Amino acid sequence: MKTLFKLLLFIPVAFLTSCSNDDDTVLVDNPFGDTKIYQLASVADPSISGTATFTENTNGSTTVELQLSGTPSGGMHPAHIHFNTAAETGAIAITLETVNGDTGYSSTNVTALNEDQGGALITYDELLGFDGYINVHLSADDLGTLVAQGDIGQNELTGTSIVYDLATADVPGINGTATFSERVNGEALATIALDGTFDTDTHPGHIHMNTATETGAIAFTFNPVDGATGMSKTNVSALDDNTSFGYTNILDYDGYINIHLSADDLDVLVAQGDIGQNDLTGNSIAYDLATVDVPGITGTATFFERNNGEALAQLSLIGTPNGGMHPAHIHMGSVATAPGDILFTFTPVDGLTGKSETNVSALDDDSPFGYGDVLTVDGYLNVHLSADDLGTLVAQGNIGANL
Repeated sequence: MKTLFKLLLFIPVAFLTSCSNDDDTVLVDNPFGDTKIYQLASVADPSISGTATFTENTNGSTTVELQLSGTPSGGMHPAHIHFNTAAETGAIAITLETVNGDTGYSSTNVTALNEDQGGALITYDELLGFDGYINVHLSADDLGTLVAQGDIGQNELTGTSIVYDLATADVPGINGTATFSERVNGEALATIALDGTFDTDTHPGHIHMNTATETGAIAFTFNPVDGATGMSKTNVSALDDNTSFGYTNILDYDGYINIHLSADDLDVLVAQGDIGQNDLTGNSIAYDLATVDVPGITGTATFFERNNGEALAQLSLIGTPNGGMHPAHIHMGSVATAPGDILFTFTPVDGLTGKSETNVSALDDDSPFGYGDVLTVDGYLNVHLSADDLGTLVAQGNIGANL
């Protein structure tokens, strides 16, 4: 009798569960294999979030358990696995059991895609590599309102990301960040988050070639930023010309981001920032520019190091007259030994703002000249009254080795 009792202990216990692809009740062995947990983030209601746990079963099926917190009592929330990423959206691939609002829980045995998607069998390992995402909806009558959402399979985020600042451009008070998060498949989720946008506005956004100071053609188009939330999410897998473009490509890309006022007014920028190899390292050096021939005009020349070793040069003057355009150059030698030959030409200083921004990568003779060279150059900087009156200096200062 004791032997029989021991044998009974080793008999696998079967349990009943529902199958997403079959209305009949099916017998499923207890889970024995791996489990994978995906995060389901809040969407319409910030108090609702949770997890999706995928568990491998002995018969090759997968148990998908959704567990949400914050669901209202009495609610019933339809749930599905969709094709593609949440940022791209896609058709329903697999219907999951409805989440009970009282418990925030549902459990589904998944063996195959929905019949209207061909009904192909799908294993646990295939689900972990699936190009998909999960949506949990408010109700069967309101599928358009999402209470929770999360990318799964190859679209899961690895936890590695990079953040680029988007500075105020033509519209005061609007700035933010562009965050690129790496996916398991090497693609990226781009999240643009702006502060100061207006509810009724929609802001197109792009990655452009070159630095923001140089300008360049559009290379990649983001989903527009919603002014009501200040947010935009876009999957990044290829440039607009279909060239492969994933997370690692972003890190060393020669580009910058523009966020525009509207589709009808692309010339007005609400935010802008360099990315990839053009991002700033945080190292900089500032040189004073003293008054020369025009009283009351002074300022600074600040050089910021880029990831690629080049530099962003910002000339900032006070006292410049509205309407003036002031050419500026790095000259050979020092102020004491002036005049010296022109080594480098800046973008002219706008008298209205007193500002000028220039990318520094080479001298006028095309010799390489980056941030490290700025620190040691035998030179000085002149800012002139105008292109027609280069002999009148509005500001001047030693740089590099002559500091």
